[in-house]
Amino acid sequence: MFCPKCGTDNPEGVNICRNCGQVLTNVMPVVTAVPNAKISGLAIASMILGILSCCTFLLTAPLAIIFGIISLILIAKSQGRLKGLGFAITGIVVPIAALPIVAILMGIMMPAMARARMVAQRIVCGQDMAVISKEMILYAENNKNKYPAIDNWCDLLIQNNPNLIKRIFRCPCDKEGPSSYAINKNIEKLGLNSPPDMVLLFESKPGWNQSGGPELLTTENHHGEGCNIAFNDGHVKFVLTEDIKKLRWTAGP
Repeated sequence: MFCPKCGTDNPEGVNICRNCGQVLTNVMPVVTAVPNAKISGLAIASMILGILSCCTFLLTAPLAIIFGIISLILIAKSQGRLKGLGFAITGIVVPIAALPIVAILMGIMMPAMARARMVAQRIVCGQDMAVISKEMILYAENNKNKYPAIDNWCDLLIQNNPNLIKRIFRCPCDKEGPSSYAINKNIEKLGLNSPPDMVLLFESKPGWNQSGGPELLTTENHHGEGCNIAFNDGHVKFVLTEDIKKLRWTAGP
């Protein structure tokens, strides 16, 4: 029990101050300021983590709040030897105040991130198809301008180039595989002599050594927006769903 006269901390239950003889009553402890009191490191850490939580989508918020609460307890028990109450409170309040703002930002950014991921997968799909179409052209150039037979064209390409990995035969959006692409059945006879804008490869449902025409084409890999098409001249283009009907499947008009 603290003496109200001299400030001495007396044992509990003592009625007279052992230092000055003052009669003690049930008085709340008086906390006096301690010279050169240290700022709580946990309080500083709490404030820093709390501020960072605004930039990390509340990733550091739990630690900020925990450190803040612990530092408040330690400061209260230090009898003035520790300070940093404002830092601790800031570390607790900032993440809580930032919660609705972060929720709004996440609601805005999540669809944009999903869209960016979808576009990235579309690009990778087109790049893989471009590699396959180049292998088709190289095969034809060494085979009297004839493309691989349509009934086993995937196997023939791998046989012709053992370094060609099977992964590129599957669109990143296709989780089933083994291949997401089919060859235009009408291009086998003319090979490289087919019109430049004639379909060579197109996206289809999962399979292997697939060949056919528009009946096999699918836009499901890209949420119905369209599909990648490789043409006889070697270029690859993402064709929108509404433009698929304009594709050239035969050598005729």
